[in-house]
Amino acid sequence: MNINSIKRRTLLGAGLAGASMLAMPAVLRAQDKSLKVGVYGGYFKDSFDKNIFPDFTKATGIAIESVAEPTGEAWLVQLEQAARAGQAPADVSMMSQVAMLKGQATDLWTPIDMAKIKNASNLLDRFINKYPDGRVAGVGAVSWYITLVTNTDAYKEAPTSWSAFWDPANADKLGLLALVSNSFLLEVTAKTFMGGTNALDTEEGILKAFEKLAEVKPNVRLWYRDEAQFEQALKSGEIPMGQYYHDVTGLAAADGHPVRSTFPKEGGIQDSGCWALSRASQKTEEGHIFIDYMCQPSIQATLSRKVGTSPTVKRESTDLTDKEFAAVSSDIEPIIPRYDLYQTKSDWLNQKWTELIVG
Repeated sequence: MNINSIKRRTLLGAGLAGASMLAMPAVLRAQDKSLKVGVYGGYFKDSFDKNIFPDFTKATGIAIESVAEPTGEAWLVQLEQAARAGQAPADVSMMSQVAMLKGQATDLWTPIDMAKIKNASNLLDRFINKYPDGRVAGVGAVSWYITLVTNTDAYKEAPTSWSAFWDPANADKLGLLALVSNSFLLEVTAKTFMGGTNALDTEEGILKAFEKLAEVKPNVRLWYRDEAQFEQALKSGEIPMGQYYHDVTGLAAADGHPVRSTFPKEGGIQDSGCWALSRASQKTEEGHIFIDYMCQPSIQATLSRKVGTSPTVKRESTDLTDKEFAAVSSDIEPIIPRYDLYQTKSDWLNQKWTELIVG
């Protein structure tokens, strides 16, 4: 599998197959019930169209019209503008965590009635996105990990800590993601050296994290935006250490490339997307049925096997083997990005990142 064709934050994977069915009342017939679902485009949408949505329709009688979402925050803007006009380009959409927070600010998301999400008992708490007043804005759709990756020819022993990035022995050897909002290196710094990501609660704490992170600069060979560029350099050993997607690295290793993915003792970085209901949608009943269906452990296990996403449900609720689980996830407590900061301090963080880190 080549990262050229599969960008993790937009496409997430290819080749879903065999999702199990959930029994639903036969009175809901496809011609009576339908739902527009916004999903990331390309392979991800193709996989859902071929394998998830037909089984969902068979199980529930609800016909799905899938909508390819544009990347970044363009879809959020479209949903906002349409909702003001009382329209819903999609009833349910898969949204990034930062987009979820921005949508909350305008009450864009219809609160989800968790009593109707029977499979919610299996969800990990961190995948339930709530309004400040406790209403549920979104429910975890998929998640994935960024880990510490190394070339096994260059590093016979796997590193055990993110602190390896700061080791003078690794001068000019690192490939790191180029943006403050996708590398999550402030969180890595806070978890590794400052006792946890709550150290980023204040601007003073954030600046201390920036100062510590700046110490890594002599070790960085490449701040990358093009994932394929770094992947090739990692495989060849030209850039033998860095941060990358756990499942993609595992696939490269399985193909015989000298690479490994390591979950450091401080945890891998776990990013995720939510299912959310537009307030303009008239299909809240169908939307709840869809979200409940996608929360099934069997569906989450299928996504893990076929797409490479990490389950949003408790591991023990799935039938994933140890090997299958390790291919996409870890039992080590993850580093959860501080999405709130990328909503409230985005411009300031980008400015400081340019001044102190990549400038």
